[in-house]
Amino acid sequence: MHILTATAPALLAVTLTGALPAQKKEPFASYTEVVPGTAAKFDMVPIKAGEFVLGSPATEKDRSDDEGPQRRVEIAAFWMGMCEVTWGEYELWQLDLDLQRRRAAKRKPLPNDEAADAVTRPTKPYADMSFGMGQEGYPAICMTQLAAKFYCRWLSAKTGRYYRLPTEAEWEYACRAGTMTAYSFGDDPKKLRDYAWFADNSDDKYHKVGSKKPNPWGLFDMHGNVSEWCLDGYVAKTYSRLAEGKVTLRPLVQPTSLYPRVARGGSWQDDAELLRSAARISSNEDWKMQDPQVPQSMWYHTDAQFVGFRVIRTLKEPNAKEKARLLGLSKEELEQIKNQTR
Repeated sequence: MHILTATAPALLAVTLTGALPAQKKEPFASYTEVVPGTAAKFDMVPIKAGEFVLGSPATEKDRSDDEGPQRRVEIAAFWMGMCEVTWGEYELWQLDLDLQRRRAAKRKPLPNDEAADAVTRPTKPYADMSFGMGQEGYPAICMTQLAAKFYCRWLSAKTGRYYRLPTEAEWEYACRAGTMTAYSFGDDPKKLRDYAWFADNSDDKYHKVGSKKPNPWGLFDMHGNVSEWCLDGYVAKTYSRLAEGKVTLRPLVQPTSLYPRVARGGSWQDDAELLRSAARISSNEDWKMQDPQVPQSMWYHTDAQFVGFRVIRTLKEPNAKEKARLLGLSKEELEQIKNQTR
């Protein structure tokens, strides 16, 4: 993997759970993950390895300068969530519902529960983070990139499979689904209504996941509904740092500060141009402007009612050192975690 900005190794040894049982080899095919001990489940779609052109051409309508120059990138095989992570999945970790329900029912812990219970969880939200837009079947929103990463850590511990956020390159590769047009269905934004919830048809709110047409690889809501966190820190000219005329292997910009970070796909409140496959979104401090806590929460973006995420699982599970590097915590995040867990 080509790391554009490295985080010092000493910053990565925090809240790491123990080794999980080895998984049996399984076919590279779609599957449904049922979160052990719960009724929550989600579908995973196989994305084959391949090369693609990252970014948009200078001729693409409504493109931004940070989408170029285009570069060839190689992506390893992975599974990706068919839909965005929903509240029903996310709140098992966010609100500690998994542990609370198990204790209320006096159920014995499952083999992986001890490791899952040890993963750091958010402080309780001070308000309804769905903002009345819907819960069951709707995408979880308003979390920081850190919160999305730690949900993935919990999910990995709970299931015994390694889940994480996609890199920015992996996300665009999956969104394009073999296409080179502005959207995965072509260049005509008039067709967007069939595939996405956005400013023109959302009625100023998000919608249930999977209720529009999928892209050619069977992934729903890659355009619109909610923007989706990627692992990367945002650098406007990051593509120019990739080798021209060569294929870069799995690029990743590791975050070194809280802002900005990368989200992709556009949301229910965005115009069509921000839903293009190459469009990049950078986070900023205004995403938690109304957070009344002092210091402000490391888990919630109170003013980002448009951001959520989906998970991926790589076909080849990385070793512990690589997992730590992919967690990619900045100094500020490490300090926040230490303060919360004291």
